[in-house]
Amino acid sequence: MVEQIRSRLAAAFSPSELDVADEGHKHIGHAGEGKGHYHVHIVSPAFAGVPPIRRHRMVYAALDDLMNHGIHALSIDAK
Repeated sequence: MVEQIRSRLAAAFSPSELDVADEGHKHIGHAGEGKGHYHVHIVSPAFAGVPPIRRHRMVYAALDDLMNHGIHALSIDAK
């Protein structure tokens, strides 16, 4: 799943920085256990002048179907 997320974000935003971390180990015993919990750090010119909430929406749009099939929680740091 990490590679799928990375591939989609790279194609959508041509980022200068991109890191996708699987954080599922932090959610053992919580709701959604067994589904993916991820953190994304992405820096892209596509986000220049775009408010933070819109950046997050752009990332969610790029990962659209994965949000319902594999990703339970996504933490985003988009600059």
